Amino acid sequence: MKLLKKPKLSFWQIFNMNVGFLGIQFSFGLQQTAINPVFIFLGAPEDMLPILNIAGPVTGLIVQPIVGAISDKTWSPRWGRRKPFFLIGAIIGSLCLFAFPLSPTLWFAVGLLWILDVGNNMAMEPCRAFVGDKLPEKQLSLGYQMQNLFVGAGIVLANASIFLFQDWFGTDSAVEVVGSIPKWLYYSFFIGGVLSVATILWSVLKTPEIPPTTEELEEINAHKALPFLPRFKMPFIPTPETSGGLILRRLPRQTGRLASK
Repeated sequence: MKLLKKPKLSFWQIFNMNVGFLGIQFSFGLQQTAINPVFIFLGAPEDMLPILNIAGPVTGLIVQPIVGAISDKTWSPRWGRRKPFFLIGAIIGSLCLFAFPLSPTLWFAVGLLWILDVGNNMAMEPCRAFVGDKLPEKQLSLGYQMQNLFVGAGIVLANASIFLFQDWFGTDSAVEVVGSIPKWLYYSFFIGGVLSVATILWSVLKTPEIPPTTEELEEINAHKALPFLPRFKMPFIPTPETSGGLILRRLPRQTGRLASK
């Protein structure tokens, strides 16, 4: 298949296409730091916390490869290939972040965590593949370094917000009783909800996608013509033309290319 020659992008173009990672990782940072305190405030016993957090590894294992494989076989002249997935994922994550501190019961919060994790993973995998889609090989290193910058910044800001808001707006710990989520936690979740959508929108509006080649478009259309079950199974079946085909077919296209090198 003839590969499309990708134009070299400026520093700020690479910056803009990765801004969305700030909101996604802020949300992941809240999951790592603030979810367990919410569970405890809602009455969860500490020995139950590991099982209550099982959503993270399960959804990451299932959602990311499926969304990556589906987005590889998607193209819309209006919406592009990756943008619909990380925009929908960001909206789902944002709504969950706004709702989380309002959780009336423990099991309501646990259910929100599952939905939040699905949204975050749905947004993250296409964002990762976006760099491989847009950048020529010589700029891939800079693109992934920029991703890592926003990954670190998002997690640091999430943790800092929890620490600072507790310091600024927290009350005596005796007042923060079981069954009542403290108000200072609300602010971190609400900021995360805004960032989740705002940063993804920034990347969506600032970064046009590269249209597929004629050969890629024919492959996408052929994939769409398949019945549902073969389309669903395709990312997970071994391919005879590649060594390690079972693994590579589980991975999104750009990840698979990197893994095969």
